[in-house]
Amino acid sequence: MKKALAIVGFSTLLVACGTSSKTGSNDLAVSNPIETSIDLTKVVNDKAPVVINPGRFTSETVTYRLPRVVQGTYSVSDFGKYVDDFKAIDYNGNELKATKADTNTWTIANATTLDYITYNVNDTFDQEVTGGIGGDVPFSPAGTNIEADNYVLNLHGFIGYFDSLKNSQYKLDVTAPADFVRTSALQHTSDKTSEDGKTVTTSYFAPRYFDITDNPMMYGKLDVEEFQVGDIKIVLSVYSPNGIHSAKTMRAAMEKMMQAQKTYLGDINSTPRYDIYVYLSKGDETAPKGFGALEHHTSTVVVMPESMPASALDESMVDVVSHEFFHIVTPLSVHSEDVHYFDYNQPTFSKHLWMYEGVTEYFATLFQVDQGLVSEDDFYAKINDKIKTASGMNDAMSFTIMSENILEEPYASQYYNVYQKGALIGMCIDILMREESNGNRGILSLMKELSTKYGKNKPFDDDSIIEEITAMTYPSIGEFLQTHVVGDVPIDYNTFFEKVGLQFGESRVKTNYIQNAGALIVGANQTDGSIYFSNAVKNNSFWNEQGVQPNDIIKSVDGVEVNLLNANTVFQKVFMWQPGTDIDVVLTRDGKDVEIKTTLTQSYTTGTTLMANPEATEAQKTLREAWLKG
Repeated sequence: MKKALAIVGFSTLLVACGTSSKTGSNDLAVSNPIETSIDLTKVVNDKAPVVINPGRFTSETVTYRLPRVVQGTYSVSDFGKYVDDFKAIDYNGNELKATKADTNTWTIANATTLDYITYNVNDTFDQEVTGGIGGDVPFSPAGTNIEADNYVLNLHGFIGYFDSLKNSQYKLDVTAPADFVRTSALQHTSDKTSEDGKTVTTSYFAPRYFDITDNPMMYGKLDVEEFQVGDIKIVLSVYSPNGIHSAKTMRAAMEKMMQAQKTYLGDINSTPRYDIYVYLSKGDETAPKGFGALEHHTSTVVVMPESMPASALDESMVDVVSHEFFHIVTPLSVHSEDVHYFDYNQPTFSKHLWMYEGVTEYFATLFQVDQGLVSEDDFYAKINDKIKTASGMNDAMSFTIMSENILEEPYASQYYNVYQKGALIGMCIDILMREESNGNRGILSLMKELSTKYGKNKPFDDDSIIEEITAMTYPSIGEFLQTHVVGDVPIDYNTFFEKVGLQFGESRVKTNYIQNAGALIVGANQTDGSIYFSNAVKNNSFWNEQGVQPNDIIKSVDGVEVNLLNANTVFQKVFMWQPGTDIDVVLTRDGKDVEIKTTLTQSYTTGTTLMANPEATEAQKTLREAWLKG
């Protein structure tokens, strides 16, 4: 999972493998695959009807659940909150007693007579407007959407499981208007068109419940492009409600990026198909706000703002999708028992988010300079940004303790650091391995070795993996992990940068129009609800050139009046502004309006940057080359 476009502190500032056998369990159903169906032609009030036919049970009581937590996320989603009108029906058509045991669980009495269960499912995107049904909502790329022209079918939001039957096979029928485009990597078995030709029921097969949760779908007015990257077929499906972007316009950047990833990874990946589902949020109050992506074994679901300029969208998609694709290494190929035997209701979490999310994020950053997609200076700037962001979080917290307790405070609020310090941990290990091996080994080679040893069907022991990594590498790697990952000692990054001839220095750096090198240049008046420029605006070259002064109130941006209620939405768009864009901003200064109507130029500020040391030795330069281009 990766959350994108995060403006750290902005919101708080502005808004106070199993068998398919069905024998050997007391509550076992004896049947063919569990038959499930979702009918998108019978949606009422944004609720889709679902039917689950498990076959015949031999136990008097059975338990049915929707996931509380899904893989790839590190937060509670409670998909049972979105289920209405749950009914259990016997073979005579009578309703059986079904008791809701908790948010996500139903127990059904007289289960030996159970024929099927039925219920309606609310989508989660709509609930983001109101804060959800009874609390927080799932991260958008893990959520669901039910609209007239688009359906994001993360199937864990629609289909649940019986406790004893998670390893049973599933047959899924999805009925939808005949003119809908439909994409999914789940095994397609047949299509049946209605007699009037208006609807089509598509049938899919899943070997077990995990495959239901691991294969999202998208239905509706979609734009789809397919292309080959080596021996992998890439299927890019895009929903752009206003037609601003398309799969065709986004294809070039995705194709170039994934080709570079394939080259970087070499033979580590063997999936024949990879799907990218892109939902572009129209940006109004009814649209999803959780921008980023959620990985699956052979796909990713992405939610991004539709209003982004094409170049900015391409850049963000490269960062986000590359992160998700690199998850094929870890945790999809290298993972612990907590991941392999995931409990959707009461999950336990591995100690090694530094590996699952941190190393994945590091690969997504490093491969771009390795493959020439970005310059070395751009790479250094990204690393520097991660250091700055990590420094604003709890740097004296054991990463393994945080990971194992990620759903609880004080650890849950530190989750974002897995993309910052977690990636930096990967960087430090990489540099150490390059140093120890005279440039011949790095963290990618380590992950390949671990993939060979374990792979997707064999989990590692969570408590012994650091010891194994140490034995596979060098004592210095074990010492680093014990000190800075298991332990709570902050990392001195200068020690590692010195090895590769880098240093920190002050210089003029690029920034955007709402921050100075990551620091916000606006503040909020909680009394009157106004938003104003802070003293930091003096160090933002663009606004300084326009004559903006500290305490100028931002009255409107491109015709939209600014207040506390809409500030996040407005300034998210400002965050994405690009040079060459025409803007119209009205300020209030000393009670009078000041209009700034101009074309954006690149803005700069003065800040600390990571750069090559001009006095670096040849040995340092050689190690740097092995690190960046190895």
